[in-house]
Amino acid sequence: MDPSLDLPETLSLERIEVNLFRGTSPDYSGERIFGGQVIAQSLLAAYETVESRVCHSLHCYFIRPGDPKVPILFDVDRSRDGGSFTTRRVTAIQHGKQIFNLAASFKVPEKGAEHQTPMPDVPRPESLPTEAEQRDLIMESLPAEMHDLLLRPRPVEMRTVGGHVFLIKGSSEPNSNIWMRAVAPIGDDFRMQQVVMAYASDLSLAGNALRPHGYIWRTPGLQSASLDHAMWFHHPSDFNRWHLYVMDSPVAAGACGFNRGSIYNEDGLLVASTAQEGLMRLHADAAAHP
Repeated sequence: MDPSLDLPETLSLERIEVNLFRGTSPDYSGERIFGGQVIAQSLLAAYETVESRVCHSLHCYFIRPGDPKVPILFDVDRSRDGGSFTTRRVTAIQHGKQIFNLAASFKVPEKGAEHQTPMPDVPRPESLPTEAEQRDLIMESLPAEMHDLLLRPRPVEMRTVGGHVFLIKGSSEPNSNIWMRAVAPIGDDFRMQQVVMAYASDLSLAGNALRPHGYIWRTPGLQSASLDHAMWFHHPSDFNRWHLYVMDSPVAAGACGFNRGSIYNEDGLLVASTAQEGLMRLHADAAAHP
């Protein structure tokens, strides 16, 4: 298997000091680091300082674009070790400046009252075209400079319900459903399962707020970026199996779009929830001259 598809290896960290870790980016990262990568590596750094407890929530901010050409330092602050909860803060640093920070809470596993909204009834992933098949449908209609982007290794396999976003013309409803799973084996470690799911949670989420306006991320004059990200883990899950990412955007205002997501395993169990706000600023001159 292509090593670039192996997320546990790609996201791995080197311990430099007790609370200081170093990570790198894959060669195919492009001009800036993918947000899901720094979320995942920050969560992994926090886990390196936590014993016998499971992350139930994380909240983070993207501060500066990450440079994929240089390593990232992850500085962990052991904020609190309580009787039931553990809190960690992680600062990601490049070129002497913060590019990202994360706060995560960990708890002792326990039983309690349970309920959930049901998984929507959508076509199964086996009945949908693969990402490669969808890519082939749109490749000839895209500029040549985008071909390399679409041909990059994909460590998370995705199958979109309703067709690839580039096949949608004009405005559409602010929601989407995507089946996804990790390509390379993750193993049984619950920590790495969460880390890889956190990586995948940043895929396609911000784009839901763009849909009602007919924007996609390559719309001329559109300035878009993830601003923050939150995630809640409800149940352990095997991300080598299919999961359905159900996403919607209830509001956009102030040049920002708010997005939320629910991640179900293939048996219909709601295993994680997400929320994210993204910048979606269309510069006036581009809007006047599309």
